[in-house]
Amino acid sequence: MKTIWRPGYDLTVDKIIKTALSRDPDREIVYRVTAGGDKIERYNFRIMFNRINALARALEALDVKPGDRVATLDWNTHWHYEAYFTIPMMGAVLHTINVRLSSYEIEYIMNHAEDKVVIVHRDFMKLIETVASEVKSLKAIIVVDSDYVPEKIGGIPTYHYEDLIRSYKGNYEWPRLNENDVAAMCYTSGTTGMPKGTYFTHRMIVLHALSVALFASASPLIRLGEDSTMLHVVPMFHVFSWGLPYVSALITAKQVYPNKLIPKVLLELITSERVTHTAGVPTVLYMLLTDPESLKYDLRGLVYINGGAALPKGLADLARKRGIKVVVGYGLTETSPVLTIASPPVKLLEKADTEDLVLRTGWTIPLVELQVVDPEGRPVPKDGKTMGEIIVRAPWITPEYYKDPEKTMNAWRDDWFHTGDIAVWFEDGSVLIQDRDKDVIKSGGEWISSVRLEDAISTHPGV
Repeated sequence: MKTIWRPGYDLTVDKIIKTALSRDPDREIVYRVTAGGDKIERYNFRIMFNRINALARALEALDVKPGDRVATLDWNTHWHYEAYFTIPMMGAVLHTINVRLSSYEIEYIMNHAEDKVVIVHRDFMKLIETVASEVKSLKAIIVVDSDYVPEKIGGIPTYHYEDLIRSYKGNYEWPRLNENDVAAMCYTSGTTGMPKGTYFTHRMIVLHALSVALFASASPLIRLGEDSTMLHVVPMFHVFSWGLPYVSALITAKQVYPNKLIPKVLLELITSERVTHTAGVPTVLYMLLTDPESLKYDLRGLVYINGGAALPKGLADLARKRGIKVVVGYGLTETSPVLTIASPPVKLLEKADTEDLVLRTGWTIPLVELQVVDPEGRPVPKDGKTMGEIIVRAPWITPEYYKDPEKTMNAWRDDWFHTGDIAVWFEDGSVLIQDRDKDVIKSGGEWISSVRLEDAISTHPGV
């Protein structure tokens, strides 16, 4: 049979916002502004898209070209969300920087990525003052959430974000992009040595968002849908907030951007905006539950997707007592990041202890292949006891560490990405992480999980 060629339809980031504009252009996006007084503002995809056009025209005027890196040093703001779309859609590369790294590491990262422009929250103006003059590629700084912007920072011309939006109103001629063009990059936290660069194409970001959206909407435990309200708690510099801003646009859920993460503010937003879903690390959940004013707020019905670290059973029990439904997820910076979510198949929900199942590392989301293997690369038994390393394949795993072939070769072996996470797996298809390979305790020839030790401690009556 002869193959008939037709013009391609590339999976590019613009398709995500076009879906939202087509489906529900007036869908509400709520955001918090701290400059000039703490206040809550609202807009929608229609207004946001007009602003994206203006930002693209402004960046083009600042000589941003396809392939150039535009960095962000920002909290969870609507400005950050606009950058999530604008920068990749104009053919440039979005580079989200972890603001919790040291100034030395940030200087290294910006030089390594060769950032041309950086969008900076006012909270990080002192930080950018420290590093700007040392980043040789940097040509412009754009400041958000600020009443005052100096003419220069570290000798680099500085601009006010909102001034640029007002000055460059109008339609931007968006280029036609290839789905294999690099759309975004971020760096690992550098637990061993300097942070490592990862990057992701348009196709990878779109497929990841589609897979997470499909799994989360179909899951009877999560039920993320068009009638949901997502509070973005995962820092937007942590692998694109786990892809949830893109997922939320695809399904046109209401979104809430809290700016800096303050427990009391988050609790107020959960109540006032009737938040149904959020996600974050165990520390954030702990802060929400133990804030001095926490008991004033009704958290019943909230779905909290935990990631970034194992969720101690004691903390999960505390959350359940407040009516919060907790579900564990798992991934890495290198994997865009989501690989698994602890929402079991319906047949297991009908006959198993759900409370234990949702604390597992979970089941793979669509298009992810996963194995647990011994040091020789052989799959270990699916007995829930024998530990091995998680190795994965998926369409959205970074193809390499940027400018680091040695680390790339070490991570990618035999067409599988080696995570360095030690786990057990089960006949039902789920996995349960026991530790990082560098943290596991080895005693008498056996591996002992520090995560399981923490779990036991967290449920002890004396703790």
